[in-house]
Parts: sequence; structure tokens; C-alpha cells
Amino acid sequence: MSYLTQRDDGTVLLAVHVQPRASRNGLLGIHDQALKLAITAPPVDSKANKAVIAFLASFFKIPKKRIVLHSGQQSRRKKIVITGALIQEIRQRIEQALMAG
Repeated sequence: MSYLTQRDDGTVLLAVHVQPRASRNGLLGIHDQALKLAITAPPVDSKANKAVIAFLASFFKIPKKRIVLHSGQQSRRKKIVITGALIQEIRQRIEQALMAG
């Protein structure tokens, strides 16, 4: 399974591995078939989850309301559903950021 999957309903499912309390927000690479994200927020009171959604919305340049935490609310391993975006555009943006970083 890849970290990025197109679902039958047209949405995109993104598997992420979150590293909370990092020194800065950013993409770290691919870890265990998930996109590894560094997030500065602590994993309490859903702060890290909200920070993940805010980071991804900014990174993909889409509204936060189109990004939903599907599973993993209390885990480092999360599944994110993205609506209204093409999987090719998402994959290209991720790959460009990983190659540049």
C-alpha cells in the first residue's frame, strides 16, 4: 500500500506519520509507507491533529474544510481524507518538496 490512494468516491486518502513537538513544521520523508510530518504542536487536546490539518491545507493550498482526519485521532499514524484535489497534483507537490528538502 502506498501512502497516497485514490478512493472510489474521488477523494484522496493520505497516510501520515506525525512527529509532534518538533522544532519546526515540515515534511520529513516517507516512513513505513506513510508521509512523515514534523509538527511543532504537542499531542494534547487535539492540538497536533489541528496543526496537521492546518499544515496540509497550507502545503497543498486548499481550504482546511477539504481535509478531514479519517482515523488515528490519538495515534501518530493517521489517515487523512482530501476532497476536491487530484491525486497527481498531491503526489507531485509532495515529491517536489521531498526532493528539494
